[in-house]
Amino acid sequence: MKETVLLTGISGYIGLHCAAELLNQGYKVRGSLRDLAKMDEVLDALKGAAVDTSLLEFVALDLLQDKGWVEAAHGATYLMHVASPFVVANPKNEDEMIKPAVDGTLRAMRAAQMAGVKRVVLTSSIVAMMGAKMHGTFGPDDWTPTNTSSVSTYSKSKTLAEQAAWDFIKDAHQEDDAAELVCVNPGGVFGPPLGNNISGQSMSMVSQMLAGKLPMVPNISFPMVDVRDVAQIHVKAMTHPEAAGLRIITSQAEGTSFSSIAQILIEQGYKGPSSRVAPSLLLKLVSLFDREAQGLKGWLDMNVDADNSKTVTLFDWTPRPFKECVIETAEAVSKLS
Repeated sequence: MKETVLLTGISGYIGLHCAAELLNQGYKVRGSLRDLAKMDEVLDALKGAAVDTSLLEFVALDLLQDKGWVEAAHGATYLMHVASPFVVANPKNEDEMIKPAVDGTLRAMRAAQMAGVKRVVLTSSIVAMMGAKMHGTFGPDDWTPTNTSSVSTYSKSKTLAEQAAWDFIKDAHQEDDAAELVCVNPGGVFGPPLGNNISGQSMSMVSQMLAGKLPMVPNISFPMVDVRDVAQIHVKAMTHPEAAGLRIITSQAEGTSFSSIAQILIEQGYKGPSSRVAPSLLLKLVSLFDREAQGLKGWLDMNVDADNSKTVTLFDWTPRPFKECVIETAEAVSKLS
């Protein structure tokens, strides 16, 4: 019997895929939910994907409350911290997104340390790296600056949360039994969801494209990835002896534009998508009163690639072809819409 993994945010898009990957590999999974009323939704999603849920249990955890964290981590060999707010639109108050991301990460780190967890796998994002430049290639040594108004609240939240985790580990490593940390930094995540929930950011975007509700797309290009690859890398990063202490870029090397995603859908015969690129100046004007446009403003005209060579070499990893990922995403969303 394999070890126990505390998986936070199990009901989310990435969380469900991580749960499926762990359970399929024989791990015991202790999945956290803010509201235990979602247990049946999670179970139905996993069983619908033919996943054996006999080694799955649930705990109630809140990113903004201390209650239950140490108890939930007790007896777990690994902690996979996936839970974090993900909304492109800037909130009225940035703390609405930043506090759950940073405070939740620190609660996970403290619980892991107090419970004697061997390794924490933190779900970060390439947005914590790619904001360092508008063109060219970013890598694991790059950090998005958080002291500029052009950086979206989401990018800021992921960057600050990851930095908080590394700072915690730096301080904790004065002790011999300190937990290890590895951060997985996915690109833009697409791929078919588990279950019937398509309310997440990428699923919602594809749904709007297919419905013809996005007459123009922003001029942005950055690396993308299939959610199934993201889940597999999470599990590999959890146990690989050389992964500890690394930031793992999980994405294609080359950037993908939103217009090219739309073009893939058009070539598949979908009538709703438009590959027409919105003038960036127009979106900047719209951002004065639209919070989603505000969240996109710092990425407008960005065209970046990723140095994913370490990930490819370390895990002998070949990313799934992104065109296939987009097609399978559209097929899934079409069935659920």
